[in-house]
Amino acid sequence: MERRAERPRLRTPGSIFLAVLLYCGAGRGLLEEPPAPGQRPSLEHFSINASSPGLCEQKTRVGTSLAAWSLSSESLVGVLPIDPICENYVRQVRNCIFSVVYPTPFKSKTRLVAVSKDVLENILDLDLSVSKTNDFLQLVSGEKIVSGSIPLAHRYGGHQFGSWEDQLGDGRAHLIGIYTNRYGERWELQLKGSGKTPYSRIGDGRAVLRSSVREFLASEALHYLGISTSRALSLVVSDDDVWRDAFYNGNIQRERGAVVLRIAKSWFRIGSLEILAHYGELDLLRQLLNFVIREHFPSVDVKDPNRYLDFFSNVVSGTAYLIASWMSVGFAHGVCNTDNFSLLSITIDYGPFGFMEAYDPNFVPNASDDKGRYKIGNQASVGMFNLNKLLQVLNLLLDPRQKQLADQILERYATLYHTRFKELFKAKLGLLSEKEGDDFLVAFLLHLMEETKADFTMTFRELSEITQDQLKNLSIPQEFWALKTLSKQELFTNWVTMYLLRLKSNINDSDSRRRKRMTSVNPRYVLKNWMAESAVRKAERNDFSEVRLLQKILQHPFQKQSAAEKAGYSSPTPSWARDLKVSCSS
Repeated sequence: MERRAERPRLRTPGSIFLAVLLYCGAGRGLLEEPPAPGQRPSLEHFSINASSPGLCEQKTRVGTSLAAWSLSSESLVGVLPIDPICENYVRQVRNCIFSVVYPTPFKSKTRLVAVSKDVLENILDLDLSVSKTNDFLQLVSGEKIVSGSIPLAHRYGGHQFGSWEDQLGDGRAHLIGIYTNRYGERWELQLKGSGKTPYSRIGDGRAVLRSSVREFLASEALHYLGISTSRALSLVVSDDDVWRDAFYNGNIQRERGAVVLRIAKSWFRIGSLEILAHYGELDLLRQLLNFVIREHFPSVDVKDPNRYLDFFSNVVSGTAYLIASWMSVGFAHGVCNTDNFSLLSITIDYGPFGFMEAYDPNFVPNASDDKGRYKIGNQASVGMFNLNKLLQVLNLLLDPRQKQLADQILERYATLYHTRFKELFKAKLGLLSEKEGDDFLVAFLLHLMEETKADFTMTFRELSEITQDQLKNLSIPQEFWALKTLSKQELFTNWVTMYLLRLKSNINDSDSRRRKRMTSVNPRYVLKNWMAESAVRKAERNDFSEVRLLQKILQHPFQKQSAAEKAGYSSPTPSWARDLKVSCSS
C-alpha cells in the first residue's frame, strides 16, 4: 500500500491555500494521471528507490532513468497564495498568484520529434537515452506529471499594444514543477500548448505545430547566440485537430496540436505585478516582490528599505542590455507587451518573432501589428514604455523620496541602452578601444545597408571574413553577395576608406586577429523566417528532418558548416519566401 507523505509545516499565508490542495486529492506514483475534475493532488515527494544511488551521488552525474528524478512546486505553493477554486473553468481570479490546474492530454497518439541534448543533460541531469522512454514522452506531452509536483497556471495581466487588457495569465501553459540540478540551479518547467486553464479566455488552450516549431528553434537559437532566453527541452506533436484563423481574415483552417516543454529560472513578468496593482492587492504585491527579490536577485538585500529601488535598477539595466542584444543580431520580438517582458530580463513567450533579413528599421515581424508598434526600430522605446508601467506599480509601495530616485533610475535607461548598443556594434566591426567618430562609422554603415536593403546578418559576417586588402582594392569575392549589394551604393567607397583608417588605430592588432574576433560575434546563421517556414512546411507533412537540421546548425551559429551551406542558410532569401507573414494566431 502506498503511504501518504507527511504534510510539511508551512509558515506563510500560502499554507491556508495549500490546505485546499491537501484536501482535494491524494498523490499517486512517479508519473500521475490527471485527477478527476475538481480534484487536486497532495503535496507529496517521490521517494528515491532504496536500490538507487544516494542523492549526493546522483547529483554528480546524469541519470539514465526518471525513476530517481523529481520535481517540486513546494517553493511556490508553500509561499505564494493559490486560487482556492478547484474547478478548471474560465473566470476572473482574485487574490492569488497561481491556479492549480492539470494539463489536458491529447486524444490522439503523440510523437516526440525534437529534444535538446544540452538542456536534458546539462540542466536537467538526464541522459539523452531517457528521451527514448515512454515515461519521458508522457511527461513532456502533458499526459502525466511527476508525483510531488502540483501543476500551476500563473495569473497575470498586461498592456498589449499599448492598452491595458486586464487579466491575461497562462491560458495554454502549465508550470509542471521546479527542478534543482547538480549545480544547485533551480529551473521551472512549463508546458506550452497543454490545454485550457482559468486564464484561457476564449482560447482552446492549444498551440499549433507551426508556432511550436518556431518557439522550439528560436529559443535554442538565441541561447547559442549568447542572448538571455528561456530554453526549450522538447517538441511533441499530435494528430489532434486545432482550428485557427491564422491571419484573422475569416479563413479558419485545421492544424495539428503540439506542445513545447520550455524552462526558465522564472516565468514572472511585468504583468505579474501589474495585475496585483490594478486590483489594489498591495499586500500580495509586496509578498510577490519580496519573493522574486529573495529568489532571483541575490545582490539585493530583501531587508533593505530601498530593496524595490535596487530591484528596479536591476530590471532597467537588464532590459536595456537584452534589447541591445536583440538588435545586435537583428532579432525582433514581435509582441513586446508587458505580459511578455520578463522580470529577469530574459527573452520569453516567442510569438511572431523574426530575424531581420534586408536591413530595415521599420521591419515588423508580426502581421497582426498593422500599425508597426513593435517594429524592430521601436524595441528600445517599447522597453522604456514597459519599464514605465513597472515603475507605476512600484510607486504604490515607495515613499516620495524613493519615487524621485526611481524616476532617476528610469531616466538612465536610454544611456544604458545606447552604451550597450554601441559596444556591441563596435565589436561587430572589430573596433578596439574608444575613438571619436565610431558612432558615425556605425550609423553610416547602417544607412548604406538601409539604402541598398543589404542583408543584415551576412553584411556583418562578410565584413568579418573579407581581408583588408580586398576591401581596400574593392575586390569583393563573388560569394560575398551581401557586400556586393552594399557596394552598389555610391558612398560605399567613402565608408570603406573611413573603416580601414579606423582599423589602423587598433593597437597591436592584425587583420587575422580582427577577422577571428569579428567571426566570433557575427553569426553566419540565424533563424530567418524562410528557414523556419521551410521546416514547418515539411513538419506538416510529418518530415521533421529540417527541424532537426536547423536545431543542429543553430547550436554553432558562428561556425561555417557544410550542411548549412548546402541548405542555403547563408544565401539570399529564396524568391518563394519574400512575402512570408507570421501572425499572433498560434
